[in-house]
Amino acid sequence: MNQQTLGFGEGGSAQAQMDKLVRELNRHSHRYHVLNEPEIDDRAYDLMYRALEKLEGEHPELRRPDSPTQRVGDAPVAQLVPFPHRMPMLSLANAFDSADLRAFEVRWDKRDSSRTAGGILHQLRNHGTDLPSVINYVVEPKLDGLAMELVYLDGVLTGAGTRGDGQVGEDVLHNVRTIDTVPLCLQPPFPAYLSVRGEVLFELAGFAKMNDAREAAGTPRFKNPRNAAAGTMRQLNPAVAAARPLMFLAHSAGEGLGPPQELSHTGLIDRLEAMGFRSAGHRTRCAGMDAVIEAIAEIGKVRNRLAYEIDGAVVKVDDLALQGVLGFVTRSPRWAIAYKYPAPTVQTRLREVVFSVGRTGVITPVAVMEPVQVGGVTVTNATLHNEHQMLRKPEYLGGLRPGDLVSVKRAGDVIPRVDAVIDEPNRMKRPLAVYPTKCPDCEVPLIREENEDDPEKVVIRCPNKLGCGAQLEAGLRHFASRRAMDIEGLGDKLVGLLVAAEMVRCPSDLYELDVAGVAALERMATKSAENLLLAIETSKAQPLERCLFALGIRHIGEATARDLSLHFGGIDAILNANKASMECVDGVGPEVAASLIAFVSEAVNREEVARLRAAGVGFTAPGAADGPDRSESTVAGLVFVLTGTLPIMGRNEAKQRILTAGGKVTGSVSKKTHYLVAGEAAGSKKSKAEALGVKIIDEAALMVLLTAGEGGP
Repeated sequence: MNQQTLGFGEGGSAQAQMDKLVRELNRHSHRYHVLNEPEIDDRAYDLMYRALEKLEGEHPELRRPDSPTQRVGDAPVAQLVPFPHRMPMLSLANAFDSADLRAFEVRWDKRDSSRTAGGILHQLRNHGTDLPSVINYVVEPKLDGLAMELVYLDGVLTGAGTRGDGQVGEDVLHNVRTIDTVPLCLQPPFPAYLSVRGEVLFELAGFAKMNDAREAAGTPRFKNPRNAAAGTMRQLNPAVAAARPLMFLAHSAGEGLGPPQELSHTGLIDRLEAMGFRSAGHRTRCAGMDAVIEAIAEIGKVRNRLAYEIDGAVVKVDDLALQGVLGFVTRSPRWAIAYKYPAPTVQTRLREVVFSVGRTGVITPVAVMEPVQVGGVTVTNATLHNEHQMLRKPEYLGGLRPGDLVSVKRAGDVIPRVDAVIDEPNRMKRPLAVYPTKCPDCEVPLIREENEDDPEKVVIRCPNKLGCGAQLEAGLRHFASRRAMDIEGLGDKLVGLLVAAEMVRCPSDLYELDVAGVAALERMATKSAENLLLAIETSKAQPLERCLFALGIRHIGEATARDLSLHFGGIDAILNANKASMECVDGVGPEVAASLIAFVSEAVNREEVARLRAAGVGFTAPGAADGPDRSESTVAGLVFVLTGTLPIMGRNEAKQRILTAGGKVTGSVSKKTHYLVAGEAAGSKKSKAEALGVKIIDEAALMVLLTAGEGGP
């Protein structure tokens, strides 16, 4: 088969040929990626694509914005810029059981006849609307991805932005163009202006394959599809997004479709599909709430078999005119609600219990299981936390035994957890998994550290800090981690190779590595070795707080390291401080001070700090180089707690910006907390903040505070 056979050879103007190729290639792409009904084979498509590339190369001025060649990614952008939403992208209220769903429809508040109280029927009555004999709803999966708005002018994609705070997101058009299920041009008929809302998410089979490839290349696996999708969309280089198996599923329209053109949400989605969009499917029109509850249960049954992740179901009033009457309250529509499923639970077999050694020598049991899909992610391991849980948790029926049938769930749809053991005949004949008496790595006898206040928190530890390879590897991984010295390229496998080759026995040895030695390691080469050594050299400039955190001192986290850095001002002052002076530091109590004193009192630790300094690690004191004067900051001295999903900055970036501005971030809400920053899916911390009277703000309000603190408006 050749270009002449396909009908795209010589003849006609270049513009005419390019127009025809673009139309046909987009049509075939839609049939393949959206309809799953290809008409031609891959080779035929490739020949047409090459013909278009050749023409565009010869006539770049004629390249169309909807050309499929634009999917491969254009030049990287310098930075992400704001994307204002003409209509706010609102979040949904949540329901957790059938009672919540029925209240969504019939809740009645006789004490308040205003338009902000009560359920759907109450609202319709207050608006003077005749109550229908039955309300028709639509139930569809609640996609667990990154909320996105696409904008089309005259049928051509011209804008794409994340949800952000609902009013302003980030412009990510350069990345969205690379997604195969995003139409670059719409199938007619279409309005002159159309905004479409939906989610960008990973196709799960492709996500697993991508993770396997990353692991084989020595790159860390992504922990979950949602965060990976969000991170991908924030990349400045569109080639990154183009290489990843993302898809866009449409679930609503912002502007351009609605009454009187469309009378129902069902009809609106049908229109979007006719224009070229893909929707989630499993959409059910329901007459009344009983049918809604049944439809939600049906989606729940197939949840683990879907090609993408969901975290619930969405219930919407189908009649668009009724939606208009019901309107919105604060940040959510009154005509829709999200039903959240309980964390999915599946069963599998326990293969064995292995024991990992952490950087401080703590021995942690890990359940190794037959691979099983839980909420769209393949789970093989789950931490069991400690001896008490492994041996005495009631749900484990007297302790775990290899071969046990266990139920597994992902707590918060993220962290794998062995939920319970399923009782079976003859189960007790299998040998019980027990804690080792010697370190699994160095075979030194383990020690027990009892907790008088809580016997369940006993710690079993390997005391061989200097001679235990597992502790050394864990310590090096921590030292090189992003929030510590941030040594890019020093992943788990490379750390293992360096330790096994006895090239690194402590963090300071990293600064003595040479290109030839690193290049000789398995799967390394001269270029990758040079890149690693450059990253190691760059890490020497990390500030004191990061260097302190990197040392892996027990109980010294990022916030405490920063407090110590600001209080003492230099590494020598910290090394020579006594317990009383340490306890004067905000956030440092007796336990933390004792841990720090124990660290600086050991000659081997002081020698390691000296070796790091001799190698060029600056332990740079806080000062003008750190940024603006924090004394004028509006958040200086204030205590923040972050909870939920922050779609624009993310919690890590928000935390760093608060710290940079002189604020403090803690993990739990107390009377000392000044602000709780609550994102999407905020949980128990929000309830506690409300009970304590702590001020609750969203990400947009935090950005205003930070901007003011940085000398902005």
